[in-house]
Formats: sequence, structure tokens, C-alpha cells
Amino acid sequence: MLHLKVQFLDDSQKIFVVDQKSCGKGLFNLTCSHLNLTEKEYFGLEFRSQAGNHVWLEALKPITKQVKNPKEVLFKFMVKFFPVDPGHLREELTRYLFTLQIKKDLALGRLPCSDKSAALLVSHLLQSELGDFHEETDQQHLATHRYLPNQEYLDNKIMHYHRRHGGKTPAESDVQLLDVARKLEMYGIRPHPASDGEGTQINLAVTHMGVLVLRGNTKINTFNWSKIRKLSFKRKHFLIKLHANISALCKDTLEFTMVSRDACKAFWKMCVEYHAFFRLSEEPKSKPKALLCSKGSSFRYSGRTQRQLLEHGRKAKMKSLPFERKHYASRYDERQCRSSPDLLTDVSKQV
Repeated sequence: MLHLKVQFLDDSQKIFVVDQKSCGKGLFNLTCSHLNLTEKEYFGLEFRSQAGNHVWLEALKPITKQVKNPKEVLFKFMVKFFPVDPGHLREELTRYLFTLQIKKDLALGRLPCSDKSAALLVSHLLQSELGDFHEETDQQHLATHRYLPNQEYLDNKIMHYHRRHGGKTPAESDVQLLDVARKLEMYGIRPHPASDGEGTQINLAVTHMGVLVLRGNTKINTFNWSKIRKLSFKRKHFLIKLHANISALCKDTLEFTMVSRDACKAFWKMCVEYHAFFRLSEEPKSKPKALLCSKGSSFRYSGRTQRQLLEHGRKAKMKSLPFERKHYASRYDERQCRSSPDLLTDVSKQV
């Protein structure tokens, strides 16, 4: 048996025991069951490969074929697919997990934004975690908890916005935070270093709409899925082949050089999964789509697509299971917290 350590978005950790021959899906399903998470396809388990790249645990491949020493690896439960509108997330727990991801990205400097947006986002986090504004409590909390790399310059602005959120519940704060986050230029974007045909340093990223080319944090080109005929990789070269009507205006095939073959393959796999999740009506069968196949690879997305998740949500009456949030101080009415009673605790078993 394998004893595998998973770190959740609230930084708590848990050891899961799986069979020696278990595929990635086995561990992922255990983590989702532990959280009572139903909209699980938006998430994944990320780990650091032997080559030093951050890669997603593949669902259909044995864990021992992906990780050399799985017992020594920390698997991080994270948001994998960022929908264009988080309002489509039906479950309060799902929105809370997205909020924790935004919080983590802000603290690590992975979600660059204006001071105003950063302060507004943190103010919603304070409302969720502390309750209504109280100047002394806010000052003490911000002095001991870091939400932003440049937080000391924004404390007054954060408290200015927090003052406006009186009466908002944690669930309402999540909704408002996600509505601010989705409008940010770098929302849901994970840059991958590369260089273009002229040797200029750029970043590649994949989103719900297609493949992006960025210089720093500025988008300089967007290749929508509808423009792309095929994505492939050859060694450390990532290739985008465009449809004929598009390539008439530019080159037929665009080539980008990434830092290594492993980094290139990992990015290509992300593109395969993003395309399947956001563009296909159902989970692809074992034969991969020609659009995204690369010679010699049978890799494919496994799980419900976004369309299937939305349709299931419309048809089924989801019963929300209670869960606990991490609060630093409780100034909430008891009934206000009870509707969202710590992240990893099934409160229904305690009542």
C-alpha cells in the first residue's frame, strides 16, 4: 500500500492510503470524498516532478509510473480549471475552495492586480474570516497575517473597504470576492516560460478560451480554440497549427521553445485537458481527438466536462453538506456561521 500526503487549500494535510497499483484517479477521488466535494472536476492534484516541474497527477496512469518516490512527494489539492464565470459554481463549498485558491495566489504574488483590486479582495476575505469591521481587530489581524506581498502599504485601503461589507455572511463574501477576481486580467492564468521564433522571452498560458501568448503579464496574442487545427510538441518545441483561413493572414504553424521537453509536454497536456473540459460536450473516449493529439501519446482528459457539470446541476437538486470554515475570531451570530459550519469536518456527524 502507498501512504500519500495531500495538502489542502487551507494548508491542512492528510495521509491517504491507496493500493500500490492505484491510478491517479484513486487518490483524487479519496481527497474529494474527504471534503464531501461534488463539483470535483474543477480541481486536481499538483506535485513537483523529479525534473522540478509542477505537474498535475494524471487520472488514468498508475501513480508509481508518474512519481518515483510517492511517499516523499507532497500532492497539493488545487483549482485546475477556472470557469469564465465562477457564478456557475453551484455549491457553497466549491466557491469557498475557489476563494481559498484566490487567497493563496494573492499571497504568493501569482495574481497581479491593481492596489485597489488587491485591497478589495482582501477586504472580502476579512469579512468572511473575521466578520464585520472592527478597527482594532482588523489592525491586529493584518499585522500578523499576510494576504499580499506589499500589504503594509494597503492596510488603510483594505480596512476602508472592509467597513462597507457589514452584515455580509461568509458565503456572500465568497460570491463577491469571486466576482472581483474573475474580472482581473490574470484571473486563472498560469504562465509557462517560453521563447518565440525570434528568441524573444514570452509566457504561454491556457484558459477556457484557448492558448495565450504573454509578455510579462500583458496578453499579446490569443489563439481561440476555433482558430486552432492542431496542438503538438516535439522535444521542447510547442507547435500551434492554425486553420487555413486563419493561417492565410500569418504562418501556418507557430513554434515556441520551452525550457525543457518535460515542461513542454506538461503544458501540452494542460491544453488537452482545458480543451476537453471547456469545449467538449462529454468526456472523450479512449481515442484522443485529432485536434490535440501528439505523435505517440494516448493522453486524454478523464472526468465530466463543464457542460456535463452544468447540466447535472440544472437537473439534480444538490443537497449541500455542511462544512466548517477557518475563522480567526468569531463575531458572527451563531446561526450565521452554522450554515457554513473547518473545511475538513463533516458537521452533520457532530449534530
